[in-house]
Parts: sequence; C-alpha cells; structure tokens
Amino acid sequence: MHNTSDTVPLISVEAIHKSFPGVKALVNARFDLRPGEVHALMGENGAGKSTLMKIMTGIYQPDAGEIHISGQKVNLSDPRAAQALGISIIHQELFLMNHLTAAQNIYIGREPRKGFGVFVDEAKMRADTAALFARMKVDLDPDVEVGTLTVARQQLVEIAKALSFNSRILIMDEPTSAINDKEVEHLFAIINDLKAHGVGIIYITHKMDEVKRIADRVTVMRDGQYIDTLPAATTDMSRIISLMVGRELADATRATGQGGDVVLDVKNLNRGRAIRNVSFSLRKGEILGFAGLMGAGRTEVARAIFGADPIDSGEISIHGVTQAIRSPQDAVRLGLAYLSEDRKHYGLVTSMTVGDNVTMSSWPRFTRSRVFMNDARMSAAANDYIQKLRIKTPSVDQETRLLSGGNQQKIVISKWLLRDCDILIFDEPTRGIDIGAKAEIYKLLQSLADQGKAIIVISSELPEVLRLSHRILVMCEGRITGELTGRDATQESIMTLATQR
Repeated sequence: MHNTSDTVPLISVEAIHKSFPGVKALVNARFDLRPGEVHALMGENGAGKSTLMKIMTGIYQPDAGEIHISGQKVNLSDPRAAQALGISIIHQELFLMNHLTAAQNIYIGREPRKGFGVFVDEAKMRADTAALFARMKVDLDPDVEVGTLTVARQQLVEIAKALSFNSRILIMDEPTSAINDKEVEHLFAIINDLKAHGVGIIYITHKMDEVKRIADRVTVMRDGQYIDTLPAATTDMSRIISLMVGRELADATRATGQGGDVVLDVKNLNRGRAIRNVSFSLRKGEILGFAGLMGAGRTEVARAIFGADPIDSGEISIHGVTQAIRSPQDAVRLGLAYLSEDRKHYGLVTSMTVGDNVTMSSWPRFTRSRVFMNDARMSAAANDYIQKLRIKTPSVDQETRLLSGGNQQKIVISKWLLRDCDILIFDEPTRGIDIGAKAEIYKLLQSLADQGKAIIVISSELPEVLRLSHRILVMCEGRITGELTGRDATQESIMTLATQR
C-alpha cells in the first residue's frame, strides 16, 4: 500500500468487539479519520461512542479487532501509548489542576529542565506555552491560574496541551456543552485552523446544527454497532436522526392516548423563577413527555407535584379533586410515584437485597398483626416483579449494588408498582443504562400505559421523548413553551420550543 496521506487514514479501527459483564458494548464497530477532517461521531447515549473512544485512547483494550495509525497496525496498551502515537482527547469534564498555571497544566510531568535536570526551566515552559497559544491565536497568559478561567478558556488550555504532544488525532467529546455562542465561534475557528494543519478531529456531539457547520463526515452508531458513514454537507439531518434511533422510530407514532379520563390536572403552578405559571393535564393510559434543556424546570415541576418542594401558588387536582400535597407521603397516599434521576440517593438502598428493595415501601402490607414481617409473602411478591420486569438477578437475596444500572432501575419501578400507584413520574428513566436495558424499560413503560397507568416521562434525550410520548410538553426557563402531539413532533420542533425564551 503506497503511503500517501490522501488515501491513508490517520487512524482506522476495524471489527472492534468489547464486552463488559452482561453488556456487549461494541459489536464489530469501525471508524476511520482522515488528515485535516472533522469526523462527527453520533449516536444516542449508550450507543457505544465513549467505549470506542476509550479504546482509541488506550483506556480500554478491545476483545477483538485491529487499530491502524497511518497504515501501521498498533497496540494501544495504555493512554501513554496512545498519546505517544499522537492521539489526544478533550473530555467533557476537563482534567486540569485548578491551582496550577496554564503552563504548569500543559507540561505537568514533562517540564523542561535545566541545571543537569535538577530545576524546572520556568522561562522555557512559559515561552513554549506562549508559542502554543500564539499558534492557536488565543490571548491567554501562560501564568494564569487555571481555576480562575471560564470553562471555554480551560478548554483552550486542554487543546494547547494536546498540541504540545504534537497530536495529529484530536478527540473532542461534546466540546460545546458548557460554553456560550461566542466561545463556540472561537472554538470553531481553532478547529478550522487545526484542520488546515492536517490535524484530524473526531467530534462527538448531539447538536445537529454543529454537525452541519463543522463536520466533513458523520458516522452513526447504535446499540454498540457501526450503522453508516455519510457526508455532512449533503445529508439531511432527519436522515441522521432516523439512523440514530433506528428501527424503533415507527414506535413513536403510536396512537395518541387521548381515550382516558384526566387523572392529574395542574393549574398555574408557580415556584420562584424555577416554575412559572405551568398548567397541564394528564390522562389515564397516556405517556406525557417533558422535553427541554438542562435547567428548564422539568424536574422542579415533578418535585412540586410530588410534594418534595413547596409551591408559591397553583392548584393540583387528582381524579377531579383538588388536593393539598405538602409532602411526598401525601403524594404517595394519593397514588403518585416519582422515580428520580438519582436512583442511588432517592430510589434504592444498594446495600440491601433485591427483595427488600422491591417490597420496602409496601412493608405495612406484609406485616402479620402489624408486628411480624410475612417473609414468604414478601419473597413471593418480589419474585413476581422480578419475573414481570425481567430483572436479571440470581435471587431475591442478591445485594442490589451487584446488579447493573438497568436492573437497579427496574427494581425502583417495581417498588412503586407494588404500591399500586396509578400516576407515575419518571425523571430520566434510562440515564446511565445500556441500550438493551433501555429497550426493556421502554417496553415496560408502554405496557404500563396500556394497563391504564398515567405516566410522565422527563428526558433530555429527544429520541427517547419522541419514541415514548403520546404528547410532548416543552419547557424553557420555567415556562411551558409549547405542546406537540407524538406523531407531529420532531427533534427540530422540540429544540425550537426548548430554546424559545
């Protein structure tokens, strides 16, 4: 193979497999990056993007498959090996030492030395850092303490650090998630400059508009597998979305569950700046999706309805009767359940057994003469839900912490079902669980709705909201900015409403 930089990718990974206990994270995955291109990597949470990046940066070793850099087969045995071969990653959570200067952060562990290697050559380190910043056209002082910088400027320090290793392969993981529009423009200018110097950039993002602006090609992953690679300029974004969500997109156009009676009616709910005049209703057998960006007020609304936070004003009616819900105990008594996004804090006692977690909130039902626990009945009830919800556990006596995130989530759900709640609020029901478990939770929510439960789903993943909801309410800055029916909604229409101030 003749080695011209035009034809030989900077990096290519082929037929990569990676499993963790109980999870196939990558199945026959592949990806390649050319010199001087931005290659966007897209897929829902849990699609395998971060596992693939960890393999490319030497954090994980693949179970099978090959990695080539500039046509040569390599073994990325650890992060240092990857770095030596010119691969750097800029994480979403920046790994910088706040109390050190920019220059110290960039050259930590490999400071230039003087005086027979005894002393750090501060002047050279400063000059080298200044040269990196100049190359990036960034106005930053090498001596600035990193902790005093904005996230965007800290990111620039990370990019400079990557360049200091002469990296030709730069992985950017959601680089614009915490920076403003002006800072995004600056970042894009730097990316274009890096491209001009032959650096290849793997760009992980959920933002469609960025892909159009910055990417040359887009690769879509789903369920740990490679789906397709497309040219960014000529590919319609709806095509990319349908590849990301795949076969289950048709699922989103299910019947609009308008048949049932109104079970929950919320009128003019207010709480400081977090909830502003929110009104909506929820029907029996309906899944109502709440969409919006972080901080839009969706969780605050759920907590207010559930009595976890006090409200300033507003009216909540359940089955047509106005109720004063002053505590979660009041809410539970009225048949409400709230599954918070933070399972560990609010949903589970991970040191307890599966059986105890399932039956915990229904203990009064299992006491004989209000004194002794009826262990046999508790065990039977727990087993019943383990089967119904297909919870993967050796037995009811297994410690909950030993189960996967998806199975822990199912235990939280079974706990509330056993209490026979008929209004269920799910806050980020699939956060942190793998694709297979996600699909099962989706099926479970749909079957609960079919049984007549009324369900609210709060999710930051638009494909999830689209797939599950009969109706979708969109929030921005504490207000409901619009309502869409499940069959009319698109990612674009939701995002338009989510950014309407």
